[in-house]
Amino acid sequence: MAIKTIRNVKNLYGKKVLLRTDLNVPIKKGKILDDYKIEQQLATIRFLLEKHCRIILVSHLSGTIPGKFDEKYSVKPIAKALSKMLGKSIVVVKEINDFEAGKKISKAKYGDIIMLENIRFEEGEEKNSRALAKKLAKLADIYINDAFAVSHRAHASLSAIKDYLPSYAGLLVEKEIINLNKALHPQKPLITVIGGSKISTKIALVKNLEKKSSYLLVGGALANNFLLAHGYEVGKSMVDEESIGFAKKFKSHKLILPVDVTVSNRAKGGEVRVKKVNDVNKTDYIFDIGPETIRLYSHFIKKAATIIWNGPMGKFEEGQFKYGTMSIARVVAAHSRGKAFGVVGGGETVEALEKTSMFEYVDWVSTGGGAMLSYLGGEPMPGLEGII
Repeated sequence: MAIKTIRNVKNLYGKKVLLRTDLNVPIKKGKILDDYKIEQQLATIRFLLEKHCRIILVSHLSGTIPGKFDEKYSVKPIAKALSKMLGKSIVVVKEINDFEAGKKISKAKYGDIIMLENIRFEEGEEKNSRALAKKLAKLADIYINDAFAVSHRAHASLSAIKDYLPSYAGLLVEKEIINLNKALHPQKPLITVIGGSKISTKIALVKNLEKKSSYLLVGGALANNFLLAHGYEVGKSMVDEESIGFAKKFKSHKLILPVDVTVSNRAKGGEVRVKKVNDVNKTDYIFDIGPETIRLYSHFIKKAATIIWNGPMGKFEEGQFKYGTMSIARVVAAHSRGKAFGVVGGGETVEALEKTSMFEYVDWVSTGGGAMLSYLGGEPMPGLEGII
């Protein structure tokens, strides 16, 4: 697959570059709690600095009310952290309009970095406003998308903007596409591990990867839907009511469900026990896969040539229900890098992998959760249209 990347740009020297990044990191009281996404953007920024480009950074923060400025969701802490990492001063422009932003950018010297305030403060961003896209385009000579994690969104700074500027993929987006394509065209056998809560967000992924996978290993609340559809009791466990119909209709010998689960008799606290799936009663809450399921899933993963994992196996943020997720994280990491090509994605999945201290053993850890699901599921990717 041909990818239009910044490596393809001729005469990049000194250009004004509108760089759409994904610097959507957790911030509490002005402090960044996890800078992984910021670090992932550094390669593209440094590449552009080597070309003496004038860089205009664009990003967002989740939770922003569209069209409303809120200091809580300002990108200033991100600019401060990025400035420290790069050893460069970064100016934050509060109002994205032709006068203020244009004036500061026109005065920018080669190698300067200007960061626009949270793009979701602009009401037109999530509406894919052509007016906003035109306003942004006036600030730069070329556009680069390095925000894979939101490239499944039809937003102005990701989609409409490409109609007004020559557009390219950043180095991170390039790596995401290359590595996810390896998973889409896998060395066999491909083992796909899917967890999490809502099956509705993963229907396209399940359908698309069922064709390519030797087996689909299902955990988390996602498994509850399939267990219920197969006639098992799931008690008071979380289920996605809207997707039960899909779970009932989906028939495949490749689908592997838990054989035992870890349950509690209360939503919080209570007695924790391991039960066979056919022993779960009406008052139980399923919060994790059980030890036999861990062994079964590990058996399949160890035979894989390609592994895709998205979604935790249970309520891993609570100590007594972390074993399924952490065990799968370790076996996926241990079997990647040479033995198999391993791809992991999704916020909670990546968080679990980090806790194993085996993060670096996985071949590719995607920065996208929903975007990874959409890409692997063959769904539209508005942010990538025209650059791949």
